[in-house]
Amino acid sequence: MIDVCLDAVLDTLKLLPFLFLTYLVMEYLEHKTGEKTERMIRKAGYFGPFIGSLLGAFPQCGFSAAASNLYAGRVITLGSLLAIYLSTSDEMLPILISEKAPVKTIGLILLGKILTGMIVGAAVDAIVGKFGKQEHEHIHEICEHDHCHCEEGILKSALHHTVQIAFYIFLIGLALNTLLHFVGEDVLGSIILNRPILGPVLASLVGLIPNCAGSVVITQLYLTNVISTGAAFAGLLTGSGVGLLILFRVNHDRKENFRILALLYGIGVVVGILLEGILRAIA
Repeated sequence: MIDVCLDAVLDTLKLLPFLFLTYLVMEYLEHKTGEKTERMIRKAGYFGPFIGSLLGAFPQCGFSAAASNLYAGRVITLGSLLAIYLSTSDEMLPILISEKAPVKTIGLILLGKILTGMIVGAAVDAIVGKFGKQEHEHIHEICEHDHCHCEEGILKSALHHTVQIAFYIFLIGLALNTLLHFVGEDVLGSIILNRPILGPVLASLVGLIPNCAGSVVITQLYLTNVISTGAAFAGLLTGSGVGLLILFRVNHDRKENFRILALLYGIGVVVGILLEGILRAIA
């Protein structure tokens, strides 16, 4: 249990710089530039999914956390948010490198996640733009919901948000790490092994674990040949780190949050099953 607690603390500490910088930027936008800059950023949303997919591929949980905050303030689009979630690599890349996985394998996984994020993100933005506009909850409204004192200064307000969210992440992470500790990775692997449809379905659920543990479990199971490539890819697509956790905390439209979760899960399952079918067909 000491290791479980330590892991929860370390996961939280790793996110602090990302959280603080994100809130600092958001506070700056609200206090210094206002509606004009927000409108300019949103107008560049067409390229958001492409940029977001590339940024999400960096091996950190922080980008998905930042994306959730920026989406709640409607600084980025829904397509950009999903693109970042889908391409987020969390601890996947460091584990693949440390385990000396083939460079080709690493490159194909990263490329697959990036391309999936770009395609899905662009498609979602095109659909949203055609059939309806997103409701806008601006940065200052997030601040009002959380009852912080934004008028007391950018640094103080950003620090307030950071501490509040970090504590929330720690509590949830501690609970999840405890669950994984007692359930064990072997049990998860035995459930998913050699199941062409059920594998991606279950692996995508594991990927939804709202911290870096999901990507760690999926990557390790894949490297030890416990789960198939399709199942692994499905789990890695839905593994958005703490992004979903932050989204449910800062975005106050609960129905929308659940729709985003369902959409992310569905994409992971469908892409995983398709990939599994293609690989089996050419094997």
